[in-house]
Amino acid sequence: MADTFNYRIDHHGSLVRPAALLIARERAAQGELDAGALHEAELAAVKEAVVLQRRLRSTVVTDGDLPRADFRSAVLDRVSGFRRTGQETDGLTRWVAESLPKANGPLLADWAARLGELTLIAPKASLPSPAYLAATCFDAEAAGSGGPASARELGEALAEIIHAEIELLISRGVRLVQLDNPLLLAHTAGEPGDAGALSFEDALAVDALAVPSGERPEGVRVGMAPGWAAPATVDRARAERLYAAVPVDRWILPYDQGTDAELDLLRALPEDRDACLGAVDATDPGIEEIDAVMARIDAAAEVKDLEDMALAPSRGFEDVAGRPLLSAEDQNRKLVQVETLARYCWGNEF
Repeated sequence: MADTFNYRIDHHGSLVRPAALLIARERAAQGELDAGALHEAELAAVKEAVVLQRRLRSTVVTDGDLPRADFRSAVLDRVSGFRRTGQETDGLTRWVAESLPKANGPLLADWAARLGELTLIAPKASLPSPAYLAATCFDAEAAGSGGPASARELGEALAEIIHAEIELLISRGVRLVQLDNPLLLAHTAGEPGDAGALSFEDALAVDALAVPSGERPEGVRVGMAPGWAAPATVDRARAERLYAAVPVDRWILPYDQGTDAELDLLRALPEDRDACLGAVDATDPGIEEIDAVMARIDAAAEVKDLEDMALAPSRGFEDVAGRPLLSAEDQNRKLVQVETLARYCWGNEF
């Protein structure tokens, strides 16, 4: 893609929440802080996050997911039809769909527009994919009492909402939109495991519906993060089906462990799609040796043109508020390392 260089230094979107924001959110939950005061605390935290990203020379800027409880909340907090349960699955609060969803206004567009007011760096927004939400929120018991009849029906309704939001985000100045579906790579495994309530075919069809078709406006990219870690082995044919079915420009792929499966995922990627390599481990505070990471990147460059690649940490740093994977200091060191690696790859001009 001709303008990949605009977004060489990327990150998944979620950043470590500052203590002041967590305190404000707790006070609001206890009724000690009104909605206006909480919004001001969120805005102050987002402004600080923008300054951080600018200082760390990121080529995209996000709101860090700071105004949200977790990486799904952009949809679950702004769309009717879902009920929060008291259960947790994989560390996330379980939500179930009790009716077909309806949007109650923009999901992320208002916050994304604010980013454009704070910096000239390209604004980026991350959304959970409709297939991911359908696979994890469909409930057969709810289906028997007026809820969506199937996970596919739920996914298609969500895809319509997210499709409209992506178009709105782009109209508000967002240059890079990332859809997150942590379940997709499980479908590409040599021995596929449980990937929720949607079949592979249904997941592909639903996520494809969310992506606006046709030519993108200049400088705009839509990407997909299909999982935080590669499977043990990759079924090449299934990986190729994944890439062919979902019409995104950029695939954000795990590439921090140096496994054959990570390289196989890259080998299956079509020539006309960009790859953003999650080359720095976002779960380990240790700083990787530059030579070791560059050796992995060199291996990637043998199967994919380096000019069609970008670099990022392997995943978000705090996909659930209050549960950071690293300290803020370690997070910042990882982001600095991504910038350093990018300069090793492409020099100082990108």
